[in-house]
Amino acid sequence: MSDAGRELRPSVAVVTDVAAGLPDALRATLEDEHGLTVLDLPVTVDGSPLAPGPPAALELALASGRAVATSRPSPGAVEAVYRGLAEAGYGHIVSIHLSAGLSGTVDSARWAAGRVPVPVSVIDSGTAGMALGFAVRDACVAASAGASPGAVAAAARRASERHRVRFYVPDLDTLRRGGRVGGAAAWIGGVLAIKPLLQIEAGVVVPVERIRSAVRAIRRLEALAAGDLAALPPSSARQCAVHHFGNLAEAEELAERLTEQTGVRPLVSRLPSVLAAHVGLGVLGVVTGSSSTAPPAIG
Repeated sequence: MSDAGRELRPSVAVVTDVAAGLPDALRATLEDEHGLTVLDLPVTVDGSPLAPGPPAALELALASGRAVATSRPSPGAVEAVYRGLAEAGYGHIVSIHLSAGLSGTVDSARWAAGRVPVPVSVIDSGTAGMALGFAVRDACVAASAGASPGAVAAAARRASERHRVRFYVPDLDTLRRGGRVGGAAAWIGGVLAIKPLLQIEAGVVVPVERIRSAVRAIRRLEALAAGDLAALPPSSARQCAVHHFGNLAEAEELAERLTEQTGVRPLVSRLPSVLAAHVGLGVLGVVTGSSSTAPPAIG
């Protein structure tokens, strides 16, 4: 990096994890232009690590019923990332992660934060997917604008609180086996024929509605998302994302309908493997909310 590049670099580094579900183009922009660091979260299939890359291997594993598991990053691996940022000259790190109610990533980050020579603000976003991703984006924009560590952290917290995550899963088996159903466990019970709508609330997965038809469930998800966006003033920088795994065409169709209804064009992003491992193939998720900052140009 040139001397000019060093002078322009923010003094606050932003770190997140792959559960943010950032679309490739947005992630590249945040990494290249805003210095974002993204931690990998391990996924295993039948006890063997799943190599990063295209999702085909995980799609096949889920479709064939193989044992898929996830884990937090090792505290030592997070410490190494933080130390690298400190050595690069950053004076403070704001580390924003997947809900502690869904993963131990925040615990690893907090352990690592106590072992590095620069202050680290670890934020439990209380959410996942692009609700986390939008918070990370706002934090990156604030850091690049020269905001203080406290202001960068506050931007992330505001954004995570402003966004709602709802999702539809066609098969409850994967969700139940993964143990991430929180308050939905008793509600799900032994009924496997339902097509539930779920959401993340207070950091855990909770039920919204039970619906018997996949078509009706997706239409209800669409209606709830459109209602969320309609309730926000157009001046509030309304934004939306649609997540999918193994059903891109279905996600693109949903995004197009939401655009027609609301005037807000959703980002479409494959659900990260670490989340897809717990919800299975065919998931559709919608994130709605608003931002207090102008989004960075992508590309």
